[in-house]
Amino acid sequence: MRVLVTGAAGFIGFHVARTLMARGDAVTGFDNVNDYYDVGLKEARLAELGALAAAGGDWRFLRADLADRAAVDAAFAEPFERVIHLAAQAGVRYSLENPMAYVASNLVGFTHVLEACRRAGTPHLTFASTSSVYGASTAMPFEESQDAGHPLQFYAATKRANELMAHAYAHLYRLPCTGLRFFTVYGPWGRPDMAPMVFARAIRDGTPLRLFNAGRHSRDFTYIDDIVDGVIRASDRIAAPDPAWDPGAPDPASSEAPFRLYNIGNSAPVELADFIAALERELGRPAVTELLPLQPGDVPDTWADSTRLAEATGWRPAVPVAEGVRRFVAWYRDYGDRDYGDPDTPGLR
Repeated sequence: MRVLVTGAAGFIGFHVARTLMARGDAVTGFDNVNDYYDVGLKEARLAELGALAAAGGDWRFLRADLADRAAVDAAFAEPFERVIHLAAQAGVRYSLENPMAYVASNLVGFTHVLEACRRAGTPHLTFASTSSVYGASTAMPFEESQDAGHPLQFYAATKRANELMAHAYAHLYRLPCTGLRFFTVYGPWGRPDMAPMVFARAIRDGTPLRLFNAGRHSRDFTYIDDIVDGVIRASDRIAAPDPAWDPGAPDPASSEAPFRLYNIGNSAPVELADFIAALERELGRPAVTELLPLQPGDVPDTWADSTRLAEATGWRPAVPVAEGVRRFVAWYRDYGDRDYGDPDTPGLR
């Protein structure tokens, strides 16, 4: 198939593009390669994709910004059988500092993608959402039928808005849309502002790990290979109207329109202390910790109920945290042990 992957220089987008090429799809990547974190890591990912293309993969790359409508429209001059939209301004804490970056990328950029898909008659749009949309809810495990109307930061608000915008297009224009709520993705080639890379660097250097909420977090850490498998399975299964949908008792995760929302998480939350202990074992060094108060916008715990995705696509997470950390540290020793930026606070999205 011809597939557009936005955010192809990013962590998840890179892995998705690589896997699609490996199965024989013609992949077009779209990314502005911004400097939210070290551009060197993004360029290294793109070099890996370029090497796959040189070895026979079908790949082309468009360096452009989603907020540039003309650039998005130009990308759709070639019809795509699937669009996998993974580009976004990421980061929970950064949204407290620079909310306009989230408006440009997550709201304006997503509108441009929706419009381009509508005009092109794209058969299926799959897009990234986040577990952060559950916000103030403490009813766990998080399930897609729950209310998601109380986000705790602007990042989560923009991603929830994406879900609502996609439903409107699915309803008005019958554009099939599937949203995936990611739960704390980790693994090789990960973002340097996310906890695994920050923690690994600190353990390596013997510098303090800054643990907010005194480290009393739990997260549904989900390994990148499992995420990619779920993204591609969801993309392959075109969203369709739910014949059982009841407007008198509406299910927010489905619709009379061709629309679906799915959690995609390991469904096995891990205490942050246990995740750090796994890193310590693999790195062979103890962590030094600094306990700090809960940060504004942080969600203490996450736990995914991914039953709906499993039932719809057959997806099951296959990599437990201990094995995922082992694979991540193996990559980190060979490649990731470079100072890609130096964020002083980890993200746990």
